[in-house]
Amino acid sequence: MSRPAINTSAAISRKVSLAAELKPLPRYIAVEGPIGVGKTTLAQRLAEAFRYPLLVEPVTENPFLDRFYEEGNQHALPTQLFFLLHRARQISDLSQHDLLGPTLVADFLMEKDRLFAKLTLDDEEYELYEQIHKHLALRPPVPDLVIYLQAPADILRQRIQGRGIDFEQHIEMDYLRALADTYTEFFHYYDAAPLLIVNAAEIDFAHNQNHFEALLDQLFHMDGNRQFFNPNPTLI
Repeated sequence: MSRPAINTSAAISRKVSLAAELKPLPRYIAVEGPIGVGKTTLAQRLAEAFRYPLLVEPVTENPFLDRFYEEGNQHALPTQLFFLLHRARQISDLSQHDLLGPTLVADFLMEKDRLFAKLTLDDEEYELYEQIHKHLALRPPVPDLVIYLQAPADILRQRIQGRGIDFEQHIEMDYLRALADTYTEFFHYYDAAPLLIVNAAEIDFAHNQNHFEALLDQLFHMDGNRQFFNPNPTLI
């Protein structure tokens, strides 16, 4: 887990400070969504804005992931088990002594592990995965806020192509469609934490300050367990 670089603008810092004076800010924020939707970028910006530690998925560390994307489901089980065991270590490293829970921004939910397992593993592999998952007896902390970034498969494909990571170029559209549908179904029923659903198809959190500040305003005014953020066209 890393501390974010301090490069947030003064305007963002003031916005966060003023919001914190009005009501408590979420201490643990999880950003989720399918590959290419921009969750790590948003998580990084939130960590900088809130001055929180950043917890990210070990995508570049997984030695099986490139083979999974290039050659298919024959590498799904080791890919998924690597993520499961690594996430289990990340959870165990979180402080268990803070009665208020951890203070951090993460670019994943632990629950997403089963989501990917069900999507990529066959019945026998999934049975083995479940045995290992149950043996780990994971009890991850519940976020104070989950931000789900939603975008269609064609947008995901464009962004994957644009960032130019070699092994990701082998990802097929059918997989992206199935993944987007799986995420939609998962968050349709998700009720473990307050949820902000973001239409991320036309949002650029990396380069557009107005988009990011509009999201912060929505986050600061969250009221209830589920809200939607569909950016004003004037911001695009």
